[in-house]
Amino acid sequence: MNVDSLFDDAGERAAAAAAPLAVRMRPRSLDEVIGQRHLTAKGAPFRRLIDADAPMSLVLWGPPGTGKSTLAYVVSQVTRRRFTELSAVTAGVKDVRAAVDAARRELGLTGRQTVLFVDEVHRFSKTQQDALLPAVENRWVSFIGATTENPSFSVVSPLLSRSLLLTLQPLDDDDIAALVKRALAEERGLGGKVEIDDDALGHLVRLAGGDGRRSLTYLEAAALGTSHIDTATLERAVDRAAVRYDRDGDQHYDVISAFIKSLRGSDVDAALHYLARMIAAGEDPRFIARRLIVHASEDVGMADPTAIQVAVAAAQAVEFIGLPEARINLAQAVIHIALAPKSNAVVKAIGAAEADVKAGLIGAVPPHLRDAHYPGARRIGHGQGYVYPHDLPEGIVSQQYAPDAVNGRAYYEPSTHGMESRFAERARLIRQILHPEQGGSRGPADEGKKTE
Repeated sequence: MNVDSLFDDAGERAAAAAAPLAVRMRPRSLDEVIGQRHLTAKGAPFRRLIDADAPMSLVLWGPPGTGKSTLAYVVSQVTRRRFTELSAVTAGVKDVRAAVDAARRELGLTGRQTVLFVDEVHRFSKTQQDALLPAVENRWVSFIGATTENPSFSVVSPLLSRSLLLTLQPLDDDDIAALVKRALAEERGLGGKVEIDDDALGHLVRLAGGDGRRSLTYLEAAALGTSHIDTATLERAVDRAAVRYDRDGDQHYDVISAFIKSLRGSDVDAALHYLARMIAAGEDPRFIARRLIVHASEDVGMADPTAIQVAVAAAQAVEFIGLPEARINLAQAVIHIALAPKSNAVVKAIGAAEADVKAGLIGAVPPHLRDAHYPGARRIGHGQGYVYPHDLPEGIVSQQYAPDAVNGRAYYEPSTHGMESRFAERARLIRQILHPEQGGSRGPADEGKKTE
């Protein structure tokens, strides 16, 4: 028996035992992967690639902790390919070329393919990403790139066009719970030596926020020196207080309702309290960002048109950097929106227009507005009589734009709050030009009244 091999095996076992729980619990097959069923289910394109052991080039896009590294590792295990990992944070062009050269040698000597996994590939410069192209083009490696940012903006087009883009979703609560229970039970995890209360498990799921790696990191910290994890033990381990907040129950709806009403009521301090409460309870930050975007138009609107820009920017920040840093961006949006002048004229305007459409007030598009670009359109009157507004000094033409059924209807009724007061005056002047025969225009409330 080779003594050196015994030492090597013992060393590998010791290294495996010392590895973080999240590493030890990595799936060894696609059937062990929790979540991402749209990718791992029988018949899915990704699953077919793996089952057929086909050459591949993949870009995995998703939030942290959703299994990008795991899927890359599983591909190498299932297909028996070499696994080489580079981090775009520390690797350069020299490292990329060295990894590709090693893969080419292995392929030439043994015929064995290499999975080249580049984590955070969006951090590579254009030059670094371009260095991967020959290897991908010639299939010297099976390239898998992972990114938390939109690949359309962060991955160069030649590399993206040669890769299959797969989008990963945050794990849901059931997925996180299943992941934790597996880690508690399996020998490579905690081996059944630690138990967790139902309340503590529920709190751990909320704290994870859809991040599988985070859930196992918190579990490992809480399990140190104990065989029983309750909520207090978990809190001490992750240094975060449990906030009474049930995302599936009344507390969820009560808190988000209070949050929105505090914003609408311009109470910036109360709004910040509810924001902090939701973040502490593990609420999905994207859900919070979506509510801010809606509120920016529903309750602020044209009184401060920059509110929607701030809300959308906060949502993008959530996608780009995630928590905990993104809480600052969300707080900035909350402060801006809470202090902004308020107007619900936008939501009332689209509501009034929708009501007319549902009531059947539609009508034909006026002939002079119809498309006149295709052959023969002019012969049937399309576009005839249309006046190009830019040809007039005022830039506004007294011509009919709306169908007869709703011509003269005024859906948008601006308030005098904030910047909307300026739009109110401009809307009034424009309507006088467009409808001089009316001396103004009718609003939705005037339905049924005869126009002179």
